[in-house]
Amino acid sequence: MPPDAERLETRAVLKEAVEARAALARRDEASGLIPNPAVLIDAIPLLEAQSSSEIENIVTITDALFRHAEDDAHADLATKEALRYRAALRAGFDHVWSRGLSASVAMQVCSTITGHDMDLRLLPGTRIGNPFTGEVTYSPPEGRDVIASKLADWERFIHADDGMDPVVRMAAAHYQFEAIHPFMDGNGRTGRILNILMLTDAGLLGQPLLYLSRYFIETKADYYRLLLKVTAENAWDDWIRYVLKGVAQSSLETTRKIADIKSVQDRFANTARATSRGSADSELQSVLFEQPYSRISTVMARCEVSRPTAVKWLDALVSAGALTDVRVGRERLFINHDLLELLGRR
Repeated sequence: MPPDAERLETRAVLKEAVEARAALARRDEASGLIPNPAVLIDAIPLLEAQSSSEIENIVTITDALFRHAEDDAHADLATKEALRYRAALRAGFDHVWSRGLSASVAMQVCSTITGHDMDLRLLPGTRIGNPFTGEVTYSPPEGRDVIASKLADWERFIHADDGMDPVVRMAAAHYQFEAIHPFMDGNGRTGRILNILMLTDAGLLGQPLLYLSRYFIETKADYYRLLLKVTAENAWDDWIRYVLKGVAQSSLETTRKIADIKSVQDRFANTARATSRGSADSELQSVLFEQPYSRISTVMARCEVSRPTAVKWLDALVSAGALTDVRVGRERLFINHDLLELLGRR
């Protein structure tokens, strides 16, 4: 179990916690700038999925993620894994809102990420190594009963009524979960989703729109070094402050990304209004921002129009330069290229 609040909440930690919570509040306020929240709910989790998977050396590109977001039948394995991460984040978020966060949610999240039913680790001999040198640095607990007991401790800790700042608790609980390493696969990605779910459960995130994995991948060496330092030296202060800095930085970056999306939306709307009345249809624009790669059939279903009307609207936007189109097999895909470029920008 992590230490209590008195041990974890040093003056330096509490200062970082105040900054992190203020940044989270600004991010939450910024999300209200977007009239259609589905635009953010579809886009930001996919970027989070991409970065979280990249930490595990599962590398995909933004273009592939959005092209296959609604149908991954022809996607490569890395893209499918990243899309499963998004599905796990969405399912976990829905579960937390309806029933709260628990060890069973962690198991469900991991099962979705890996694509098969996960249970607690049974086989002995699991070793965690330095990702840069390959050196074994940590041996997690073994035995189903031991792991189950420690996971129960984790669940008690995340729900403890002890007055600990919820952002500090999330940081400590992330170390605790990764140290338990309860599953054979998917622990890192599951732990990063649980970070977002803990902030949701604490009422600090109204939607799963925190792009925290980008920070972890950009500081990957520090991430692993400070995790190990807690194990080897009980250096909680360094670890907690590192995570809190990440929450603040990621919140600010997500806030900027939301503002940029709003600017692209406004420019697109102006072009659409100047193009034709149909192209300015609000539901059409929602479709084109929820799905940067859009299909004629999707526009027909969402806007309740005939195929000729959908094609007419989309072709008008292509002619105006607001969209580009590509043919994939027998199907045409319409690309919101400005949005896609923005979402792929580091």
